[in-house]
Amino acid sequence: MLRRLPLGSPRGPRPPLAARSAITAVPLAHAEVGVRGTRPPLVLLHGIFGNHGNFHTVAKTLVRRVGGQPDLVERLISVDISPTSTTLISEFPAYISAMKSVNIPAGLSRSAARQLADSQLSSVVQDPQLRQFLLTNLVEVEGRYIWRVNLDAISHHFADIMSFPVFHKPYPGPALFLGGSKSPYISSKDYPEIQRLFPNADVQFIEGAGHIVHQDKFEEFIAAVLSFLPSP
Repeated sequence: MLRRLPLGSPRGPRPPLAARSAITAVPLAHAEVGVRGTRPPLVLLHGIFGNHGNFHTVAKTLVRRVGGQPDLVERLISVDISPTSTTLISEFPAYISAMKSVNIPAGLSRSAARQLADSQLSSVVQDPQLRQFLLTNLVEVEGRYIWRVNLDAISHHFADIMSFPVFHKPYPGPALFLGGSKSPYISSKDYPEIQRLFPNADVQFIEGAGHIVHQDKFEEFIAAVLSFLPSP
């Protein structure tokens, strides 16, 4: 079930963010699903703690039901995140600390290691589905279980990761901000900035979904995406 909410009126410009160090481009790990064509693809980008396998089932489902898009960035879908800073509402610092404290002895099978890590995370990360998502980052390297995400780097640059750069030119195309009704990452206080930067945006919430919308309510997520995308 989708719940659609109206956007508010624009607000004044935000103060500039602190100066950042030079940005260096790096190759991105990615996976391609389907056959390349002559039209631009539908690009799915995961978030923090994610990897290119997170949207694999979503991608395969959309490939079966959606054609290519006629123009580059013809339209945009933002899943449970707004164009504002989310540092203060995020529980990720607590999750990072919990992940760092996980202790798994060598020699365990993968399933046993995941069960042990799940148990150790449960006091902080109480949502079982969220724990399973975090556990996709647990990998075995030379007999030891480690987190494949760089927790120290994420922790050190957390404020930058969860902030949003200042843009003055809006994106004129259709946009959908698709949130989970149980998640705090899109709220009414974000509507003015969404409208300022995305004047043709619509905000919808999937009832009963948390931050990982596609995992919590898969069919509803797919239906919302297909409804927003143009017909092939």
